Amino acid sequence: MNLTIKQQLVIKIRDAVKQAIFEGILPNGLTIPEAQIESSKNSEFGDFATNIAFPLTKIFKMPSQDIATILARYLEQEEIIKKVEVAGAGFINFWIAPTRLYEVLKEIETKQEGYGSSNIGQGKKTVVEFLSANPTGPLHVGHGRGAVIGDIIGNILEFCGYSVTREYYINDVGNQMVKLGESLRVRYLELLGENLSLPDNGYQGEYMIDIAKKLYELEGDSCQDKDVLYFKDFAMKKILENIKQSLLSFGVHFNNWFAESTLYNEGMPKKVLDKLKEMGYTYDANGALWLKTTVFGDDKDRVLIRENQIPTYFLGDIAYHCSKYERGYELLVDLWGADHHGYIDRLTAACLALNYPEESLVILLYQLVSLSRGNQPVSMSTRQGEFVTLDEVVQEVGKDATRFFFCMRKSDAHLDFDLELAKRQSQENPVYYVQYAHARICSILRKAKEAGLKIKSYDEIDMSVLNLSEELVLLSKMSILQDEVIGCERAFEPHRLTNYLMDMVSTFHNYYNHHRIISSESALTDARLFLINGLRVVLKNTLSLLGISAPEEM
Repeated sequence: MNLTIKQQLVIKIRDAVKQAIFEGILPNGLTIPEAQIESSKNSEFGDFATNIAFPLTKIFKMPSQDIATILARYLEQEEIIKKVEVAGAGFINFWIAPTRLYEVLKEIETKQEGYGSSNIGQGKKTVVEFLSANPTGPLHVGHGRGAVIGDIIGNILEFCGYSVTREYYINDVGNQMVKLGESLRVRYLELLGENLSLPDNGYQGEYMIDIAKKLYELEGDSCQDKDVLYFKDFAMKKILENIKQSLLSFGVHFNNWFAESTLYNEGMPKKVLDKLKEMGYTYDANGALWLKTTVFGDDKDRVLIRENQIPTYFLGDIAYHCSKYERGYELLVDLWGADHHGYIDRLTAACLALNYPEESLVILLYQLVSLSRGNQPVSMSTRQGEFVTLDEVVQEVGKDATRFFFCMRKSDAHLDFDLELAKRQSQENPVYYVQYAHARICSILRKAKEAGLKIKSYDEIDMSVLNLSEELVLLSKMSILQDEVIGCERAFEPHRLTNYLMDMVSTFHNYYNHHRIISSESALTDARLFLINGLRVVLKNTLSLLGISAPEEM
């Protein structure tokens, strides 16, 4: 793959340090950290900056400003760098040579929808398990955030060369499923005239009455003597059908729907238990069987089999993760609600006990969502057993806005979702502002075509006429798409892409408002059309990773 400008700067800085050591200007025999390159927030301070001099201060026992000055002397000789400047206590600012920035457009022309992708995953077989809401009711707003984040993480990993499976774990075993069956049975018998009460902690939502009506429509009164298992299976089937339809409308797809009952049918929990016993990591105490999770960093040991000889949910979760490993997955990514944060250490400990590599399991958390209309909070529950569903939000503000808003903040940070803002057609609405940039570019390209202008190839255009600071800044931002995607992959932080888009389109809209793309100067027109067409590709590719459309008209 071609190196990005940021990647080139990392190498240039490393070479500068090595050269300074070779020439005796800096001490030898020390491990040098990799430079961190950041895009400048203000173009007055260059295109990129690094703080490499600060960690080197501790290594070389020299003032950071002196180290930065030494490195700057080597770096200013590099062809891709137009200017280097030492700022403050030792920051190094870079202005990239326009000729190198123009090459970004050549790469976009060549790669098109592949621009920004990489092969750092090298085909590693990866399973991303997310959402996995219990099939006991419709998806609510909180589920929607988990669905979007998991889906986008899958997109990012695929764009980075991983072989990705998106998996939904169906919790079809346990007491909550018995309650589901009992609740449907009560609702069904009520339709037949019986006066019954729901079980304690039963499912009270209106949707259970709707499912009971569907059962009655299909079977009439013939199910009066059916057992709870029958009602459980019917309810779960209908709820899963609704969940799948909701996800389809939301642009989320799963490659595999894995039922918990499959684990027990295949004897996986017993297999795991036998292995842990054989390895000496279990013990009996107070009539229960325990796992020594404290050996692997957990704060206390955990029960696998209760005193009544019923397995804990923990054993089932260990078995499920062993199943993933046995199916050949090399990287397991789990996305859980924040209320499961206390579960991370115990599951990690169990996987370590079974000799799975620590780095092969990544567990991420996502926080709750609060709805509002302007400054007014929206109640998340409307009546007993009811809540604001994902379908209701998507129907009100649209799939694209919902996905964008869910991904605007770091996943483990609480999210405030303003429904009115998400519907607004103005620059205050970030998703509208981003999509409008793409539509605006498409409109300009259509007008150019109607005027008999065509987008020429890179080699036919004099790029040197793109010399305005706004144009060079735009090229600098376009150059870092791959860096941003890799950053998302390494940190599992898809919200970086929404920030990247908003920053880039702000630059574009400002540029468009002050400069004509199509003018009487043919060379300038050709170059600017090529520039914005390249930007169109960058916007479309980034929106695609977010699962959001790139409209050509708005």
